[in-house]
Parts: sequence; structure tokens; C-alpha cells
Amino acid sequence: MATETRPSGPGRIDSYFGVTENGSNYRREIMAGTITFLAMSYILAVNPSILGDEGALGAQGIPMRAVFTATAVAAVFGTLVMGLWARYPIALAPGMGLNAFFAFSVVLGMGIPWQVALSGTFLSGVIFFVLAVTKVRERILDAIPLQLKLAVGAGIGLFVAFLGFKNAGIVVASEATFVKLGDFTEPRTMLALFGLLVTVIFLVKGWHGAVLYGIVLTAVLGVLIGQVDLPGGVFALPRGLEETFGQAIVHLPNAFTAQMAIVILTMLFVDFFDASGTLIGVAKQAGLLTPEGKLPRAMQAFAADSVGTAAGAVIGTSTTTAYVESTAGVTAGGRTGLSAVTTAGWFLVAMFCYPIFSVVAAAGEVTAPALIVVGVLMARSLGEIEWNEFEYSIPAFITIVIMPLTYSIANGLALGMIFYPIVMTARGRFREIHPVMWGLLVIFLGYFFFLAE
Repeated sequence: MATETRPSGPGRIDSYFGVTENGSNYRREIMAGTITFLAMSYILAVNPSILGDEGALGAQGIPMRAVFTATAVAAVFGTLVMGLWARYPIALAPGMGLNAFFAFSVVLGMGIPWQVALSGTFLSGVIFFVLAVTKVRERILDAIPLQLKLAVGAGIGLFVAFLGFKNAGIVVASEATFVKLGDFTEPRTMLALFGLLVTVIFLVKGWHGAVLYGIVLTAVLGVLIGQVDLPGGVFALPRGLEETFGQAIVHLPNAFTAQMAIVILTMLFVDFFDASGTLIGVAKQAGLLTPEGKLPRAMQAFAADSVGTAAGAVIGTSTTTAYVESTAGVTAGGRTGLSAVTTAGWFLVAMFCYPIFSVVAAAGEVTAPALIVVGVLMARSLGEIEWNEFEYSIPAFITIVIMPLTYSIANGLALGMIFYPIVMTARGRFREIHPVMWGLLVIFLGYFFFLAE
């Protein structure tokens, strides 16, 4: 009598991830995960340059080495959760835009210590998790109009690009006009312009690692001309987390203030809709959506994003979120969580390469082109806004321009939320406004009149 044999070894892996079922194979999944890593590994240099005490924040920043290690650990953990639990070919890491909000709006703008800001990030992750495992997620998604979601993404893109132009010396301060064009003969500006040029060329040629390759070439040229320090080595054991691990928990009591409530709400809002757009967009490209356009295992996918945020905050970095660069791996054939597991493995290896990434992170002109190009990619949603409909275009425009002009993502988000229900009411579309929007209007009015200081 024949007995049924259960698959073992690779067969079990295939069965769990659904590799064959999704028309893929191990080689393709591993290659896809590697390409995703190359497309998003720039965050290991850019995040410390934004959050670190040797970067844009100076003495108010998080210790640089701790930021690097925390960034890598958060990427490994979040991506593994996404790959092993939700089983999607989507990688996670501290998000661009949200790290800028953490640094420039919260720490510099509001004067909130980075330890307390981490507590706010942790709380936003916890709230996101609750929303992810309940039906509240769908209700909130339906409450916020699509036009404002698109505007927030585009506005953050302009803000991030502005940071890049500033760090490059392409845009500088002016007493007469607030900002003006910088001196292109400055060595750091010339180096940044070179980096921007080569990164753009790589991007338009369709190279998946365009941003990373641009950073590498710019850094090499910077070393050759003496503008960037030569790394003191290649490998080093990860360390620094003793300065950041658990600070989000220790300082939780300081996060329960009216000012921090706005911070947490903004972090939650941006992460929630950024994750929604990325998850659905990547899954659509991979052909993983149901015929009705639904995302299978949506609860696990959103919960993985929120768990990554909470864990990243405890470790010592800003909001961890799904990366749209995961589309690079999907284009290469990635269809399952095995691709994400591979990406996590590469981040684990990169964790031991601090000497290289630290030199890049300390040179703002090297990472500036990455910020500008990421800003371009985020601003693509501008084309989807219905500019001919004033009830949409006015709140959207205000959201977008206020972010870079006031150096605050929160300000743009708040003003857009205030204008939307007012303009819709004036247009005679009062019944289309979700009650949640009126609640947000009251909250953000309070922010401007009572909490801004």
C-alpha cells in the first residue's frame, strides 16, 4: 500500500511561499530580492544623514552609528515580518519623508527631543496595528478623499527634494528673497550636480539601483578630489544601539501632550496612506490582487508595516514603512515573500559595512541627489489630481506648497485638511464630506491657534 509522502526541504518552502503557484522559482525570487535591496539600500546612508548627530540635525540628532545600525535592523525585522507573515515581495525600511518630518518638523521645528519623537513614532505604530487588525482601516481609507492622499505624497516629495537642493548648495538662503540660486563653482555644489546628473541618467535608462549607483559614483569622485573623506575600513561590528534601544519606551510619559498628539496623528496619517498606496501598487504590478481589486492577506500586510514601525522606534529610528522600490524586484520576477526574505538578508550583511556608509552619510552633497530623485518619484502623483475641480485642486495645492515653504509636512497636511471641508461645503457638496474630516478640521485648527508654539 502506497503511503503519501509530505514534501520536505525546498518543497516545504515552495508550498509555504507559493513560489510555483505564483509562476516563479527560487532563482528568480532571490534575484528579485537582491535587486530590491540595490534599489533601496541608499536609505542606509541617507537616513543617518537626516537623523544623525553628524548630519542635518547636528547636536540635536541621534548618535550617527546608532541610526545606521537601527536603520539596518529595522529593515531586516520589518522586511522579514512582511516576507514570512504576509508573504509579499515587499521590503520595509525607515521611510523617506517621514524621516524628514521626524527631523525637521518635530525635532528642529517643535524642539522635541529625539527620544520623545521616537515615543511618538512608537505610539503611531501601535495605533496603526490596531487599525490594521480591525475594520476601522477600511473606514478611514474611505473617509479621506483620494485627492488629499495624492497631495500629501506629492507635497512630501517637494519637501524632500527641497532638502536635497539645500544640502547640495543649489538653493541657499537670501535676506532679500528668502531663497536664491547657490554658487555652482563651490566644490560641494559641483559634486552634488555631478551626482544628480549621473543618477538621473541611470534612472532614465531604467537601472533598478540608479539611486545607489549615483551615490557610489559621487562618493568615489568626492574622495578623488578630496571633498569626501576616505573610509577608514570596510567592515565593522554593528554597535550603537545601547544609546537608542528602549528610549521610545522610557520616554512614553512625555509623549502624552497636545503637541505630541499632532505629531502622532501626522505620522499615523502619512504612514497609513503611504503604506496603503505602496502595498496595493506593488501587489497590482505583481498581479497579486483579486479580480475585485482586493489585497489578499491585507490584514497581515498592514500589520507587518505597523509592527515594523513600532519595532523600529524601540530600536531607534523613525517610521518604518513599505518601500515602493519593491517594484524593482517585482519587475525582475519577484512574486512571493521569499523575495522579501532575500532583501532582509542583504540588509543584514550591509549592517556590517558601517565605515563605508558613515562616510557617505556625513557628506550632504553625496546624498543630496538621492533626496532630489526620491522627491521626483514621490511627486508623480501630481498628475493624478483633478486640477480642474476647485474643491479638489485648492486644498491639494495648499497641502503641496505649504510643506516646502514652511519647512513642515505637518503644516501642509493640516491646512489641506482644514480647507477641504470648507471648500466642499461652498461648492454645495456638504453631504459628501465624511464626519471624520470635520473632526480633523477641529483638531488642526486647534494645532494652529493653540499648539503651534
